[in-house]
This record gives sequence, C-alpha cells and structure tokens, in this order.
Amino acid sequence: MKFNIKFLTFRKLYIHFCFLALLNIFFSTANVNAKSFSINDIEISTPFEINFNKNQIIDEGFLEAFNELVLSIVQTKDQKKLRKTSLAKIKGMIETFSIKEEKFINEIYYLTLNVSFNKKKVFNLLEGKNIFPSLPIKKDVLFIPIILDENKDEILIFSESYLFNNWNLDIKKYHLLNFILPTEDLEDFNLIKDNSKNLENYNFEPIIKKYNLEDHIIMIVFKNNKEIRVLNKINFNKKMDLKNLKFQNLSLKNEKEFQEFIENLKDVYENYWKSNNEINTSIKLTLTVAIDNNDNLKISKFEKVLSNGDLIYDFYIFKINNKSNVYKIIFNGSPDQFLKIMKDKNYDFDIQDQIWVLK
Repeated sequence: MKFNIKFLTFRKLYIHFCFLALLNIFFSTANVNAKSFSINDIEISTPFEINFNKNQIIDEGFLEAFNELVLSIVQTKDQKKLRKTSLAKIKGMIETFSIKEEKFINEIYYLTLNVSFNKKKVFNLLEGKNIFPSLPIKKDVLFIPIILDENKDEILIFSESYLFNNWNLDIKKYHLLNFILPTEDLEDFNLIKDNSKNLENYNFEPIIKKYNLEDHIIMIVFKNNKEIRVLNKINFNKKMDLKNLKFQNLSLKNEKEFQEFIENLKDVYENYWKSNNEINTSIKLTLTVAIDNNDNLKISKFEKVLSNGDLIYDFYIFKINNKSNVYKIIFNGSPDQFLKIMKDKNYDFDIQDQIWVLK
C-alpha cells in the first residue's frame, strides 16, 4: 500500500512537471534567430513586354535589397568582397518578403518590395569572408563645412560655400548619417571669420552648443593650386578624432570631380561611424541564464528582448526544471557588454554562480 501511495505521488509530480514544461513551450516566443535586417521600399521597373517574367523582376529586387543591406552594414573596403554573391545564396538568406505595391503605367511595370534577411545567415556569410559587420544605427550629426582658399586668402562658409549648398542634394537610402547643416547665424559667421587663421585649433564650442546634437563633424577644406587638404574634426560618442585627407589633381570647379569629392568624404564619415558600431562576430560567448518559469509574461518579454538584441547571435532553452527555464545565449561580445545592454533594458542578474539568474 505504501508503495502504491509513493507511486501515485511520483506520478502526480511527473504529470505536474510535464504540464509546466508544455505550458512554457506553448507560451514561449523563443526564436533561435535574432531579429532580421529589413530592407524596405525596393523599387523596380521594367517595360511590360511579351517575355515579361514577374519572378525575374522579383529576383532583381532581391539583388538590389541585398546590395542596399551590404552598403549599410559593411565598410567600403570590404564591400567588393560581396559583389559576386550569387542569387541562390541571397535567396537562402531571405526570411520573408512582401510586395508592397505593383502597378502598370504606360506599359511599364512598377514593383515595390520589402525584404527581410535572416541576421544569423548574413553574419555567417560575412564571417566566412573575414568581414566584420556594423550595426545599422542611424545618427543625426551637426555638419559644418568650411572652405579656405589659400590662393585668394578667403573663407567660404554657409551659403557662400558650394559644399554647404550641395552636400545634402544626393542622399542615399543606405546612408546612416543624417547631416544637419547649421543655420546662417551672423554671430557664428563672425566667429568663424575672426578665427580663420587658427581654425585647425579652434574648438567651435560656441557654435556647437547651440544645437541639441551629441555628435558633430567640422570639415575644413584648405584649397590651393597644388592640392586640396581636408581636416576633419569628427566627434562621435564624446570622442574626438582628427582625420587629414589630401587630394591631388582635383578641381572643385569640375562638376563630376566635385560630386566624387563629396561622395568620397561621405564614405569616410560613414565608414568611421560603422567602425564605431562594429560587431566582432568571431566572438561567440556562451552565457547560461535561468529565469523563473512561473511568470509566463516575464518569460515572453525576456525572449523578445533577446530576439531583438543586435549582439545576440543565438539563444534557446537548454533545459526546464520545476523552477526555471535555463537558456543558452550566444553573444557577440563580452560578459560586461551583455550585462550593460540588459541593464539598459531594466534586467539585472545574480552572477555569483555559473548559471546567472534573472532577478
């Protein structure tokens, strides 16, 4: 009789634990892949002819979407390594796509696509080519371009400067930096003029503080008959960096050369910003984290945070017991980075043991 009672007790406990496990699985939103890269509003058009093939048009959209993704997360020096990526490989990285709009106008077919790429698969491709991607973080930056014509001994600023007037005329979708040009302020104008002989050492603080922007770039172009030298004072994340660039045999009066000059400088700034947000995908730190499995809402929110984490390479439920769900989290960074990111999301952990416990 004693044996039967014990057997029934163990049976009830077993059923109870199985029920808890199933409950957590059903309520879980765990996704082994972290969030995808979404490339929206890819526009393709083609004449509507007898041999019209809609699938080919969609394939063109996939190629263009992948190209836009590469331009937004990979520095210029590495982009050429991805130019020959096959359509089949690109399709293999696509998580979802949708046709946002399609229409016929004057026998021209227009298609607008939204494409989502699986982040993990994209990172695997880049890692295989020894490329470190960057987080595609958009940033507003105060941009002050100044031209010093050393031959004429004159300074060109604000609307006097053709750089100022043309800088934002050609904005690409994949650009991460949004350049905010200063307003034409007489006080600022006089400040720059008064310091024209010492601009390399001038800190521009009286002008910068008028704008509620954390980051700024001061571009000073020294122009003479021999060369063009560009001094860039780049301040991102409260860190100042100076970059000197020299251009030989360049005429800013030549429209094509002038546009190439602007594009080259924008690439410099975009690459610098990307380097600040680079992900070392070769680092795959495995963390073990336990969370109380009696709170399904808490579990759901935690998994959503992990799923949306830019540095979360992968995560999954490692095991379930009567008290906790135990997760394995593969993180592209250090333990301190993980703790800081999660603290910013209002998550704290007890890290005394090998298995960290979510408080």
